[in-house]
Amino acid sequence: MASSIPKPPGVFLLGNLFDVNTSNPWNSFNKIAAKYRPICKVTILGHDIVLVTGAAMMEEICDETRFRKCVNGPIVEIRQAVHSSLFTAYNSEMDSWGIAHRIMAPLVSWEAVDQVFSDMREVSTDLIKKWAAGPPQRVSVTNDLDRLNHAANMLCFFGQRLHCIEGPEPYLIKAMENATTEAVRRPSRPNFLNWLFYQSRFDAYNKALRDYSASCIEYRRANPSAKKDMLYAIMEGKDPQTGEGLNEVQMIDEVINVFIGSATAPNLVAFGLYYLIKNPEVLARAREEIDAVVGGPGAKIEHHHIAALPYCTAILRETMRLSPPAPGFNREAIPSEEGPVLLAGGQYEVPRKQALIPVLYAINRDPAVFDEPEVFKPERMIGEKYDQLPSGVRKGFGNGKRECVGKRYAWEWSLFTLISIMKDVEIELADKNYVTDGAGDHYNGAFTVKPVDFFAITGPRQRRD
Repeated sequence: MASSIPKPPGVFLLGNLFDVNTSNPWNSFNKIAAKYRPICKVTILGHDIVLVTGAAMMEEICDETRFRKCVNGPIVEIRQAVHSSLFTAYNSEMDSWGIAHRIMAPLVSWEAVDQVFSDMREVSTDLIKKWAAGPPQRVSVTNDLDRLNHAANMLCFFGQRLHCIEGPEPYLIKAMENATTEAVRRPSRPNFLNWLFYQSRFDAYNKALRDYSASCIEYRRANPSAKKDMLYAIMEGKDPQTGEGLNEVQMIDEVINVFIGSATAPNLVAFGLYYLIKNPEVLARAREEIDAVVGGPGAKIEHHHIAALPYCTAILRETMRLSPPAPGFNREAIPSEEGPVLLAGGQYEVPRKQALIPVLYAINRDPAVFDEPEVFKPERMIGEKYDQLPSGVRKGFGNGKRECVGKRYAWEWSLFTLISIMKDVEIELADKNYVTDGAGDHYNGAFTVKPVDFFAITGPRQRRD
C-alpha cells in the first residue's frame, strides 16, 4: 500500500494557505521542501501542490517515457505575452513548437556560440570599465548584470550594439521583470480579482515586451544585415522538415523568448559573485588559475581559455547547485495509461493529472548525494566528480526535448562574465551583513530568481606578484 505524501500541518478548511507566500511562492516552496524528502505536498483551499524534493525521485519524473513537461500555472499566464512559443507551447502544440525549435536551435549550438564569443567579449568591456574605474564605488550587482545581459543579447542575437550599462535602463528589462513576476502571482488569485485589479497592468507589461521586440524586427528591416544571426533565423529561417517559417506574431513571440530565457544568466552570475565574496579562499584560488592561464588584470580572454579553467567552471556549477536561477519546472505523467501514478516503486501515489513540481533548492541539497550540502565547495564539481553525480542534481536547464534551447549560450556567457569580473575587479559586499538564501531573505519569486537588494563595492583589481 502506498504511503501518504508528507505535508506540513495545516488549518481546517484553509489547509496550508498560510505556509505559502503568494507574492514569493518559490521562497515558501524552498522552506517547505528542505524539511521533507523525497516528496511532499501542500494543500490550499482543497487544491494539492505536490513538490518533488529528492534527487532519486527527480530522476524518476525526468524519465521521458513516463513523464513530460506540464504547462500550467505561471507558464499559462505568460502566454498572454508570448502565445504558443518555445517554452510556453502546450503538448498539443508540438508541431508549431517543432518548427520554431528547428529554426532557432542551430543559432545556439556550441558552434554558433563560439562564433559570437567576440561579441560577448566586446560587450563585457562596458561592465568592466564601470566596475573597475577609479576609486571604490557602490553598484547594484543584479541591475548592472541585467543591463550587460541585455546588451549581449542585442549584439549576439539581434545585431545591435547598445551601451546601456550607464544611463537610462532599457525599458524591456523592467517590463520583463514585471510581466514574469505578475505571471507567477496570478494563479494564486481568483480570476475575477486578476481581471478587476491587475489585468490592465499585466496588459501594459506585455505590450511593452511586444513593442520592444517588434522594434528589433523593424530595426533589422530598416537596416539590412548580411549577418546570419538569431534575428535572421527568426525572420527569414525555414524549417528544414516542413519548409515553413514564422509569421509576424510568432517572430515577436520568439524574440521575447530570447529575452525571457536569457534572464537566468545574469542571475546565475550574481549568485556566483555572492558566493565568491562569502568564500574569499575560493576567489583566491580561481584568480590563481585565471592568472596562470589568461594573465592578470587587463589580459585578453580568448575563447580557448574557457575550457582550460576547470576550477572556474566548478565555481559556476556549484553556484547552479545551490542557487539555480530557474528554481524548478513542472512535470506531469504522460496521459497514455489509466489509474494513479506510482512513484518510488509504489511507495507514493498521485493522481495521473497531478502536476509535480521539482524544487531544485531541495533536490540539489539532497544529503543522500552531497556531504555538507549547504556548504559552497566547488572542488566537488571538477571533472569526473561532476560527471559521476546523479542526473537528478544536474537539471538546472530543464529536461528532455523541452530543455532550455539556449543553455549552451547561457552557460558560456555566464562563465565568461564571471571569469572576466574575477580577473579584473575587486568586489566586496556593500553591507557586510547581507545574506541571500532561497529559503530566507533577499530572494525574489519570479520566473527566474535573483538575490534582491544585492549591492557591492567594486574597484580595479591590483595584480599581486
